[in-house]
Amino acid sequence: MAELSRRRLLIGGGVLGAAGTLGVVAPAAWTWAASGSVAGTGTGMDPKLVWDDEADSVVAALFERGEVDRVNELLAGWTHNDQPLPAGLPADLHAFLERARQLPSWADQAKLARVFDFYERRGLYLGVLYGLGSGMMSCVIPREARAVYYSAGGADMKDRIAKTAKLGYDIGAENAYAAGGQMIVTCVKTRLTHAAVRHLLPQSGHWRASAPEIKPISQADIMVTWHSLATFSKNKLAAWGVSLPASDATAFLHLWQITAHMLGVKDEYIPATWDEAATQSRQVLDPILAPTPEGVELAHILVNLAAEYDQGLSRPMLESFTRYTLGNQIADWLELPPHPPIDNAIKAGWPPFIKMREAGLALPLLVPQLYWTFDEFLRRGVLFFLSEGKRVNITMPTGNNPNYS
Repeated sequence: MAELSRRRLLIGGGVLGAAGTLGVVAPAAWTWAASGSVAGTGTGMDPKLVWDDEADSVVAALFERGEVDRVNELLAGWTHNDQPLPAGLPADLHAFLERARQLPSWADQAKLARVFDFYERRGLYLGVLYGLGSGMMSCVIPREARAVYYSAGGADMKDRIAKTAKLGYDIGAENAYAAGGQMIVTCVKTRLTHAAVRHLLPQSGHWRASAPEIKPISQADIMVTWHSLATFSKNKLAAWGVSLPASDATAFLHLWQITAHMLGVKDEYIPATWDEAATQSRQVLDPILAPTPEGVELAHILVNLAAEYDQGLSRPMLESFTRYTLGNQIADWLELPPHPPIDNAIKAGWPPFIKMREAGLALPLLVPQLYWTFDEFLRRGVLFFLSEGKRVNITMPTGNNPNYS
């Protein structure tokens, strides 16, 4: 991964040149109304021009004082929501973390408890959609692909994916945002990581040469990723014929609303309903999907890692399922070749599998519990593989991708 291959640069450049003919257009000016947000009101500021000033100022001060490594060590043992902050943290960071770990006043614990029941029954689908759906879609989100590729995470994608997978695991765990859970800590540490990337990445000449923005990971960028996970998964479940009771759909949305808030997104940008989420997604996500050389390279790294994890799932199988989940255009952009026999087998086999699994939910309680046990085994296995058996610890990077210094 020392440099983008000449072939991928040439092909990626050619695909980019053709993107306009495929209907890819620049996102329109920000028009989504804050009246549709959980705040119900807002400034109207374009989120592409808003970052996370509070986290950014604290983390920039840590870099100026040379304290990032020490803070990473101190925070390594801070893992659970109800755990006190470690002693010895700089005062400004300590104060920030105490504020950042507080759930918003509009958090609904009944909905957060309900959503675990939803994950127990549909966790397998969500795991597939988060991984082979959103994970691969991130490679055609240009700002995200470039930010990942040229930041420290791009140099060790297995570690980078392990940290992303931890967020995906923690959000679906019981008591995710309650005592004993870990999602609050995971979000706050991710917020620090984002601030560190915003501090470091503008120093990379390679990133500056490829990225149109002056600073990465804006509020809009976070919401784009949010939609690639939450809104995409909600829509895909419906497309797969998974019928969600209103209580499940509402709880699932609330889980992701809380997550956006805890990642530092202002409430005025967080949709209040699924209808508002769909409207916002059509503005901020759909128009910006496009291939980049960096994204093509990342996609192939991801597929290779997935095939390495499960030798029973060949690379062609993973490529075909990505094509089934995201469609032909995105698969072609990512240079994932079609495999007609496997493609057709998945098209024919996945819908009956969904129907069979859904029918099992009508059986006695034991069946959903068996589903959860099996799904949990798979999730833990993925984390174990990605982390190489070590505890996943989300840390602030101290540099960019050394292959592109």
